Amino acid sequence: MNISEEGLALIKKFEGCPVNGAGDPIAYLCPAGVWTIGYGHTKRVKEHDRWSKDHADFILREEIEDEYEKHIQDLVKVKLEQHQFDALVAFVFNLGYGNLKASTLLKLLNAGDYHLIPNQIKRWNKATVDGEKVVLDGLIRRREAESLLFEGKEWSKV
Repeated sequence: MNISEEGLALIKKFEGCPVNGAGDPIAYLCPAGVWTIGYGHTKRVKEHDRWSKDHADFILREEIEDEYEKHIQDLVKVKLEQHQFDALVAFVFNLGYGNLKASTLLKLLNAGDYHLIPNQIKRWNKATVDGEKVVLDGLIRRREAESLLFEGKEWSKV
């Protein structure tokens, strides 16, 4: 299974893609203090990096296909509907493989407790800022959207 345009739209909405005056994506510090560019790309990013919008779109799709879809395919042992897969790819894109692998969310999902997953997604609303775990409004909104998508509901107004 591959991410749909709906799942991709959720990731793009919540990752954002800050640009300079010419419309080119530029490196920025995320709330957790990590240099980021495009739609949440953090690997080998330096302060003055700049991309084209086409490159940002290409890298997002490449990372999702090469990495994040495979994480879900490797870790999830139960059947998923497209919207559930999309929500989980968006979730792991933001949180990473290790967090999903060790999560109660994954244990419950693999036990077939689909109805418990939206609330499990919502629990992941904190980031480390200045060495402390803090709740971030942006993560509250993102987790709400991922939860709604997992349930097959309208998420785009979150």
